[in-house]
Amino acid sequence: MSMGHQITAGFMPLFDSAVLVAAGEMGFAAREGVELTLHRETSWANIRDRIAIGHFHLAHMLGPMPLACNLGLTPLASETIVPFSLGLGGNCITVSNAIWAGMTAHGAEPDLDPARAGAALGALIGERAAAGREPLRFAVVHPHSGHNYELRYWLAACGIDPSRQIEIVIVPPPFMADALAAGRIDGFCVGEPWNSTAVAAGTGRIVTVKARLWRNSPEKVIGVRKAWAEENPDALSALLRALHHSARWCQDPANHGELAAVMAQAGFLELPSKIQMPILTGHLKLGGGAELAVDDFFLTFDKAANFPWKSHALWFYTQMVRWGHVAHSPENLAIARDCYRPDLYRSALKPLGVALPGANSKVEGALAKATAVGATGAGLMLGPDGFFDGQIFDPDKIDAYIAGQKAG
Repeated sequence: MSMGHQITAGFMPLFDSAVLVAAGEMGFAAREGVELTLHRETSWANIRDRIAIGHFHLAHMLGPMPLACNLGLTPLASETIVPFSLGLGGNCITVSNAIWAGMTAHGAEPDLDPARAGAALGALIGERAAAGREPLRFAVVHPHSGHNYELRYWLAACGIDPSRQIEIVIVPPPFMADALAAGRIDGFCVGEPWNSTAVAAGTGRIVTVKARLWRNSPEKVIGVRKAWAEENPDALSALLRALHHSARWCQDPANHGELAAVMAQAGFLELPSKIQMPILTGHLKLGGGAELAVDDFFLTFDKAANFPWKSHALWFYTQMVRWGHVAHSPENLAIARDCYRPDLYRSALKPLGVALPGANSKVEGALAKATAVGATGAGLMLGPDGFFDGQIFDPDKIDAYIAGQKAG
């Protein structure tokens, strides 16, 4: 009798590891014949390095991280593919109380509106520069992260040059709230629960969220060592089915209490359930008594949240080009396009008869409202997926999109 598939995976203590954690803890992996061993890590750099040297078969990863590996942007990297997305949204941009006070003096409101918040921040930055003060320091979790690219996208769209008018530093997610409280940084972009942690401590104010910067946008993925995937196609397929069932279970509000209890355990988040409720419900405490419910704040399953859209990879690629992380060339474009693997997702899930998108790529930012789209299996709803500045990303017109982007 076979022992089943042995799979070792790394994850970071962020709520958006939930689908991977629940696959192990709630028995979805075991049901598919997978023995899943999870290792908690302290930084994204550790995850990257441990995949490269073969400690992990796969890991909870930032959406752009596998691209960075394949494009040769990391000193220690093995070719990595993305056959599954762990969810949409879940990040916020949080600032210190002092910066929030400065922003409110320039018209900011506790409404999470990216344009209003960005205009206020820009005015504050101008005022500080005129007074000869040091630039503000914002933290992101990793250079090749959705956080870095969405923070820069927001600032640039609001007329702030993120390369010159602020300083961007790298801080691991679990240290963000403490770094803000200690005055080492003025603001940060991080996944939950580390924004809500700063708000609960009384040291941070949430000014906008990923779900308002780009609705239903990609965040964490499953990054898999390509060599392992090619040698173990059945094991990978079995895991993808387990993750699919886990993601559906995580999305159901009836399971949120149980999921929060699992994530609160030692070895996972080790934070009380109440700090996790904002990401589960979309009901955020912003700081100073302000609260707001955000549509589609974080999705683990709905709106094709698990489908590894090539257009998501390609948008990340355009941002890597924009901020000088990689040169735009036909070779690099092909590497980015080949990194996300909807073909593997489809072949694993086809036997289940679930809704699968008909396309591998889509125009991003074009859906003003939730829209039914063509799919095999059951019906599928996508969107809304707008960028806050009204831009559209057509993956078939990448050269024009890159040419049209301001790098500052």
